[in-house]
Amino acid sequence: MIELTGFLRCADEAEAARVQKFLPEHIRLTRAEPGCLSFDVTETQDPLVWSVAERFLDRAAFDAHQARAGASAWAEATKGIARDYEIVER
Repeated sequence: MIELTGFLRCADEAEAARVQKFLPEHIRLTRAEPGCLSFDVTETQDPLVWSVAERFLDRAAFDAHQARAGASAWAEATKGIARDYEIVER
């Protein structure tokens, strides 16, 4: 199993607005991926910070997610937004 946890940290309200616009579809597509066990991106008390928690069945599922997400509208809209993630393989 692969677990990714951490934070998505927007620099300003414009970045946060892009996250809010593109996040619902990103979540929907990710949760539909084979091997996705859970995928949660939730707002924190800071309106510029989101908590991220992902679990994938195995390395292949995680790598497939990374490839799909990296070529998505989400990736284009949120490039440059700071990510502070830890990835653990169990």
